[in-house]
Amino acid sequence: MKFFCCFDGQGSLLARCQTMADVEVLRRLGRPVNRVVEMSSEEAVICRITDSPAAFNQDY
Repeated sequence: MKFFCCFDGQGSLLARCQTMADVEVLRRLGRPVNRVVEMSSEEAVICRITDSPAAFNQDY
């Protein structure tokens, strides 16, 4: 599974998303998504182990 980090224009992390469709939802909600970066496999594994599903896509 791929995970994505969404950043605003100042480089601050806005959200971590599980799909690009989730990123598009953030944009439709008006979040200033400027850059989307796919997490490396290692980051995604750590993310899945340490975060609950509630840690993802908290805006909707």
